[in-house]
Amino acid sequence: MSTLKPKHRPFCFSVKGHVKMLRLALNVTSMTFFIIAQAPEPYIVITGFEVTVIFFFIILYILRLDRLIDFLFWPLLDIINSMVAVVFMIIVSVLALLPETTTFIVLGGVFGLLTAVCCIADGVLIYRKLLFNPSGPYQKRAIHDKI
Repeated sequence: MSTLKPKHRPFCFSVKGHVKMLRLALNVTSMTFFIIAQAPEPYIVITGFEVTVIFFFIILYILRLDRLIDFLFWPLLDIINSMVAVVFMIIVSVLALLPETTTFIVLGGVFGLLTAVCCIADGVLIYRKLLFNPSGPYQKRAIHDKI
């Protein structure tokens, strides 16, 4: 009797995929508002860097490279990125909202705060996956278990 493997849900249709893509969209929107308003360069650079990193993780998960490059523990890197992004986006957003600035900078700050909320949700989703399913796809295998 053959055992059927459960069908793998594509990343784009998973909750984690939706949260990560929402995070990307909110970050791009925040960066766009900062660019249009000609905000200080650190605002644009930090949001642009986050867009690049989020895009990297989305491509990594869509192409399933996290399974191919298994010498790195990708979920831990993803959680660390989410927490660092929360800190940076909250700092940038609060700095954008504090002084009396243009409407576009305020909108960039608001979308930055929404991005921080999505970063928290993203980190929690990955943490829960590791906590409740340690034997799932993120479990490290010993060298002798590989075929």
